[in-house]
Amino acid sequence: MLLGVSVHKPSVQAAVFFSTATRESAFVHAIASAGVAFAVTRSCAEGSATICGCDTRHKGPPGEGWKWGGCSEDVEFGSMVSREFADARENRPDARSAMNRHNNEAGRTSINDHMHLKCKCHGLSGSCEVKTCWWSQPDFRVIGDYLKDKYDSASEMVVEKHRESRGWVETLRPKYTFFKPPTERDLVYYENSPNFCEPNPETGSFGTRDRACNLTSHGIDGCDLLCCGRGHNTRTEKRKEKCHCIFHWCCYVSCQECVRVYDVHTCK
Repeated sequence: MLLGVSVHKPSVQAAVFFSTATRESAFVHAIASAGVAFAVTRSCAEGSATICGCDTRHKGPPGEGWKWGGCSEDVEFGSMVSREFADARENRPDARSAMNRHNNEAGRTSINDHMHLKCKCHGLSGSCEVKTCWWSQPDFRVIGDYLKDKYDSASEMVVEKHRESRGWVETLRPKYTFFKPPTERDLVYYENSPNFCEPNPETGSFGTRDRACNLTSHGIDGCDLLCCGRGHNTRTEKRKEKCHCIFHWCCYVSCQECVRVYDVHTCK
């Protein structure tokens, strides 16, 4: 428990990713750090935690036709707690700690970057004479999708050693100088990912055999990539679905039941 917020133990796959310096590990660290910040911030705004509350540090003057109101979510406090929680063991002078700190902060920054105004109208008969607005976090799915994009474009780094007064210190620099260097919002890694095509309990991979794939996609969900060149099987499935739905006044909907045939593609 953290400020009354439940923090679950990582799965076997997450534990494996935590032990490597791959792009998968970068994603796990970023989204875990973001998750702590998100949960603490939301808990504070909902009043579930007693040592925090709403953000009173409103940024910028109110816009025309609205005023500050509601409970702005205090993302700065949530990020501070996440920083103390997620970065607690990342104080070693090695490359892995440097990588973890960077990706943890990238996850927290994603929350702050996606804060937005929510507003509510007030007035007689539903008019909007006055609007009260407050800062709110996005749905966490937005953060997950954003960090997934960062995972896809993560920057590969190399480890460098430097002699300092406290001893040898490892730092990271971009492997490819002709690419744009990563910013604080980008994910970084320095080890190649394992092969996830075949089952491997050591890496937590279940393999891709029997996985449903998209025959027309050229992305990671496409049969060419997901099936790792092994090819795919195709079968037909009959599914019962509601169809020809009609709205009746007032107020119910009646539907017929149709049987539709779908082609399902799975990896060999």
